[in-house]
Amino acid sequence: MKAAHFNDSMPERQTETPPKKKGLERILDTVERVGNKVPHPAVIFVALIGIVILLSHVFYMMGASVTYQTINPETHVPEETTAAAKSLLTGDGLRFMFEGVVQNFMNFNAVGVIIVAMLGVGVADAAGLVGALIRKLVAVAPRKALTYILVFVGILSSIAADAGYLVLIPLAAAAFLTVGRHPLAGLAASFAGVAAVFTVNILIKPLDGILTEITNDAIHILNPERSIDLTANFWFSVASVIMLTFIVSLITDKVISPRLGEYKGEKPDAAGATMSADESRGLKFAGLGVLAVLVFFGLLTLPPGAPLRNPETGAIVGDSPFMNGLIVAITLLFLVAGAAYGIGAKTIRSSVDVIKAMEKAVSGLGALIFLLFIISQFIALFTYTNMATLAAVKMGDILEDAGLGALPLLVGFVGVVAVLDLIMTGAIPKWAIFAPVFVPLLMRLNVDPEAVLAAYRVGDGPFNAISPLNAYFALIVTFAQKYQKEAGVGTIVALMLPYVVVVFIAWILLLVAWQVLGLPWGLG
Repeated sequence: MKAAHFNDSMPERQTETPPKKKGLERILDTVERVGNKVPHPAVIFVALIGIVILLSHVFYMMGASVTYQTINPETHVPEETTAAAKSLLTGDGLRFMFEGVVQNFMNFNAVGVIIVAMLGVGVADAAGLVGALIRKLVAVAPRKALTYILVFVGILSSIAADAGYLVLIPLAAAAFLTVGRHPLAGLAASFAGVAAVFTVNILIKPLDGILTEITNDAIHILNPERSIDLTANFWFSVASVIMLTFIVSLITDKVISPRLGEYKGEKPDAAGATMSADESRGLKFAGLGVLAVLVFFGLLTLPPGAPLRNPETGAIVGDSPFMNGLIVAITLLFLVAGAAYGIGAKTIRSSVDVIKAMEKAVSGLGALIFLLFIISQFIALFTYTNMATLAAVKMGDILEDAGLGALPLLVGFVGVVAVLDLIMTGAIPKWAIFAPVFVPLLMRLNVDPEAVLAAYRVGDGPFNAISPLNAYFALIVTFAQKYQKEAGVGTIVALMLPYVVVVFIAWILLLVAWQVLGLPWGLG
């Protein structure tokens, strides 16, 4: 009885109950849980290959085909083209599947880009340069501004093609970890900047030249005397970069970081946050190495008639050896800077250390390369069937025949591009199909071709962050698994969905406001 009395008199132990999750958090948790329960991405793409094979034969038997105008990339003349569904179960289709396996993989540009870039990045990482740069960034940048800086740099990284995926995203995750924040929040913020806002920049980039050229060819269908230049979307792009930097950063700080909570994994030693004398000397050596590489490429690029200029036009930006081989310049930049840092910081003793760092970087890509092999087969087979072209033209025809006014048609065009971006990620092939249709159509409705190109940029951006056909999506999953072993496709989709939805809506509103207010799209 006394024991009972004693127990009754004891105060009840208070147990903390986790705060009840809000609707958005529950939705994202569900997306992550469901997404991570799907099979391994390699199994998914093998299944998709099977579906494509069957559907290709169904559409082939139905005689599905479309006729549309496209721009010949060599003559720049509009041509009427007919695309018919091609079956992978016919003799030609079976031969293509059998003979093309190796070539499909070799033609998948992302594989070579990743391997070449990691040779340089691997040396920089093994030498300790990446960690030192992160600590320097954290020490110099105001804590509250870190997210904004990383997102802004991520958006600007499109000038260097795919370098943002390979370098900035893992660096951003490590930077967040260094300041005590969840590394996946840094990964998500930089991925949003690199992928979802890929189509705009405050600088002229290679993609601009190609999109402008295709746009002018489409304009000339209706008006041979009118053309736009590389700066046709400059003011809209600058406004987009500024607005979306703030939006992506706010989503990171107000939605993603609170949802992820405190990181429970291994954290860097606080004692290592300061720079040692060796590390400071290493950074000085790395700076000299970067300067040497910049001077080297400057001599090969800047003088008139330099070998890395376009031999016919003399251009540096656009179709030039320098821009086409930019990933090589970036690799050498990291390689030289990493080796120089290692010599200064005494983390690299000989050339053998450099070679071992390269070997380690490439050997760690085995699982990713296998997945990219499967993805390369899927993309090649899907492209062979012409089903993406059939879908793009049919959706364009539906929108064209809808009889909408100029502004609703412009917004509808954004939607069509966004949907197609999930299965047809290349910006140039989609624009080559859409430009000859929508540029003249909207010009007849008194919409400037600059506005149509801006609308295409809006539609082709946000969904890159959740498209499974994004060549670097699997790489992002690999980066995430460094900090969360159970991370999968669902983890990344759940992280990126808030960015995609908000950026897409906000960007459309900016486009509509720009058109309604009649603001200048570019410098021309």
